[in-house]
Amino acid sequence: MSKVSFEQLLDAGAHFGHLKRKWNPAMAPYIFMERNGIHIIDLHKTVAKIDEASAALKQIVKSGRKVLFVSTKKQAKEVVAERAVSVGMPYVTERWPGGMLTNFATIRKAVKKMAAIDKMSQDGTFKQLSKRERLQITRQRAKLEKNLGSIVDLNRLPSALFVVDVMKEHIAVAEANRLSIPVFAIVDTNSDPNAVNFVIPANDDATKSIDLILGALCDAIKEGLEERKVEKTDSATTEEGEQAPPRRERKTKTAKQNLAETAEETPNVDEEYKSADEAETE
Repeated sequence: MSKVSFEQLLDAGAHFGHLKRKWNPAMAPYIFMERNGIHIIDLHKTVAKIDEASAALKQIVKSGRKVLFVSTKKQAKEVVAERAVSVGMPYVTERWPGGMLTNFATIRKAVKKMAAIDKMSQDGTFKQLSKRERLQITRQRAKLEKNLGSIVDLNRLPSALFVVDVMKEHIAVAEANRLSIPVFAIVDTNSDPNAVNFVIPANDDATKSIDLILGALCDAIKEGLEERKVEKTDSATTEEGEQAPPRRERKTKTAKQNLAETAEETPNVDEEYKSADEAETE
C-alpha cells in the first residue's frame, strides 16, 4: 500500500509546478500538462517515487545509518526540523556551512568547540575570565549552536541527504554528489533532477505539500528504526540462549574441586604489578 494517496497530494497542492517559461526540460517526464501558463505535475508518478524513496530510506536507517535533512527555505524550515527531530535524525535549516560534507573534519572541530565552551562554564573557568571575554565566548557559542546545534550527534558522514528545493541547496547537493552520497529530494518543475538519485516530483514551495511528503518518508524511517530494534533484541536473545549451557549437562562439584579451581584462576597480584612497572619503565 502506498504511503500517500493521489487525493492527499492533490489536496496539499503538490501538483502545482512553476511557470512554463521557468521550467527545466529535464523535468518533462514528470509533467502531466500545462494550464494557464503553469506546469502541472503528474501525481501518479509522485506517488510511485515517494514509495520508492520510502523503501530506500527504510533500509538505510535499518542498517543503523543516518540521513541528513536539509532545507534553509522559509516555508520548509520548521517542518523539516520538526520531522527530523521526531525520527532522531540530524538536520540543517539555517545557512548551509560550505564544506560541511567535503570538509567534515573541520565541522566536527567546530562542534567539539561547543562542548569545550560548555565544559568551561561548568568547571568554573568562566569566572576567571573578564566580562568582555565571557561575552565574546557566549556569543560564539550561540552562533555555533544556531548553525551546528542540530548536527551535534552526527559523528560521521551521513549515508543519505534529503533536500527540499535542489536549486536553493545546490551546494549541499554538489558536495553529496562529490562524495557519492545518495540524494533524496523534492524536485519542482524548475529544477534539474539529474543531480538527484531519488527524485520526488512535487511542489517544493507549499508547506502542506512538503509536510505531507516528509510525513510519509519519516513514517518509513520510523518503521526501519523499529525493525532494527526488534532485530537487535532477537539477536541478543539468541546469543544468550546459545551461551547458556543446558541444565542437564551441569554437574555438581565438590567443595574441594571448587576451591582448587578458584586457586588456579586467582591471578598473581605481585606479577601483575611487576609487569605494569616494567611497561612504564620501557
